[in-house]
Amino acid sequence: MEETKTEKDIYYEVNDEIATIYFNRSHKRNALTYDIWREIPKIIEECEDNPNVKMIIFQSVDEKAFSAGADISEFKTHRYTAESASHYNDVTMKAEKAIMNVSKPTIAMIQGFCVGGGCEIAVACDFRFSDENGKFGITPARLGLVYNTPGTKNLVDLVGPAKAKDILYTGRLITAEEALGIGLIDRVISSEDIQEETGAYAGTICNNAQFAVRGSKRIVHEVLEGATEDSDETAQLILDSFVSEDYQEGVNAFLEKRKAHFKYS
Repeated sequence: MEETKTEKDIYYEVNDEIATIYFNRSHKRNALTYDIWREIPKIIEECEDNPNVKMIIFQSVDEKAFSAGADISEFKTHRYTAESASHYNDVTMKAEKAIMNVSKPTIAMIQGFCVGGGCEIAVACDFRFSDENGKFGITPARLGLVYNTPGTKNLVDLVGPAKAKDILYTGRLITAEEALGIGLIDRVISSEDIQEETGAYAGTICNNAQFAVRGSKRIVHEVLEGATEDSDETAQLILDSFVSEDYQEGVNAFLEKRKAHFKYS
């Protein structure tokens, strides 16, 4: 199923092997509702299972905000007691882990505010590209909340413990320039060019051997979890790459000085 229902608060479209997931609450700066969080793992699963999808991009339907964070108007219904908060947190962490664990590469294409839960989603992606108007922050300290461990780990992995503490303790918003300087984001691109350049970067990855791309993603994740040597599974993954059709095609294309046409998806 390839969603195109633009009346939904979150939906996705597939074009040229790229699934683009859109946040569609621009009137609320794409504040994330409980239903949006619950929908994310379903969309990710569909993208994972779709052989026509090689890349996933998260973005807003417009340039005003990637997401300004959780919809605080729901907190008195979904996060007001310990029991309801526990359930809500389970839903958000399921969404976050779905983004982190999907085998296909992910990009957060950010314009405007990327705060709270919006930043949590962006940090869970493989890459974060922002326009010059990007504003970043993780603000639970302003609400009297403690940030979850998976989100904190993702943040620390990107910016280090001191900068993570700065972001979390102060709850301040930082510019795209500062975010780039501390490693929170990977690129700053002009608002006029960000759509085209993000698509071009995704296209470069789509053109490569997907077995290699996804294998690399898996091994990077294992390194972040503390691995320093190949596990039995990753050792087999590496060996399997040498007997794949894509490896043969890649070698032949190089020797024949032509573009490789990989088949794995």
